[in-house]
Amino acid sequence: MSPIARYPGFLPVTILCLVILYAPLLVVMVYSFNESTSITRWGSFSLVWYAEVFSGPESAIFKAAAWNSLIIAIAAATSATVIATSAALAMLRAGTFRGKTASFALINLPLMVPEIVTAVATLIFFSAIGFQRGLLTILLAHIVFCIPFAYLPIAARLQGIEAHFEEAAMDLYATRWQALRLVLLPLMLPGIMAGFLLAFIISLDDFIITNFVKGAGIETLPTAIFGAVKQGIKPNIMAISTLMLLVSVLVVTASYFLSKLGNHNS
Repeated sequence: MSPIARYPGFLPVTILCLVILYAPLLVVMVYSFNESTSITRWGSFSLVWYAEVFSGPESAIFKAAAWNSLIIAIAAATSATVIATSAALAMLRAGTFRGKTASFALINLPLMVPEIVTAVATLIFFSAIGFQRGLLTILLAHIVFCIPFAYLPIAARLQGIEAHFEEAAMDLYATRWQALRLVLLPLMLPGIMAGFLLAFIISLDDFIITNFVKGAGIETLPTAIFGAVKQGIKPNIMAISTLMLLVSVLVVTASYFLSKLGNHNS
């Protein structure tokens, strides 16, 4: 069978897709260094808009929103990683049990359902039970949404670890808990860290679900950017977007190399 890259037209289609995906990001990055207030006319290279992000008239709003995003992302990623690790151990080390297929489908459901549907359903649920919207509703929604993103690298790492490591530990009189804590979890650590980082960046960048379930006066960085854009696109918004893009790329890259490190060491 011929590799797909050799099919006629594959290269032009690939290049077209990359241009459509990344050209807008490059435009935003370039114009974030534009001294001019115009978003279409280039003045000269300047870092003035990055300085305005941290010391300008809107800096307090963006700082508060960034703190909210960071706190929620850390808490959501930590909770989702703990749940995903437990789920991976149950799915891959507990053998066959009733409801295993349904449990696997439930874990991966947020990946298959459109995010707007998840957002509307979550909003309806919170409204139905009379739960006041605020930071807690954002956190709960993010935990549920981030679980499958944390689960995938953790499960992939666990699948690469042979069961004989735990069996050898228990043959040497370790309890099941000691085998898990002292043998299996250290071997799973690269996958766990990769899952945490992936869940962290998914929570940090989320807009749709956050916009539906946040309370009045509560903003995260994506929703604060959206609110500022509705008043007109300003160069400082491009600077914030570039910083968020840089953080996202760094975290996703770290997650990728951690997962690769785990597979290489197994």
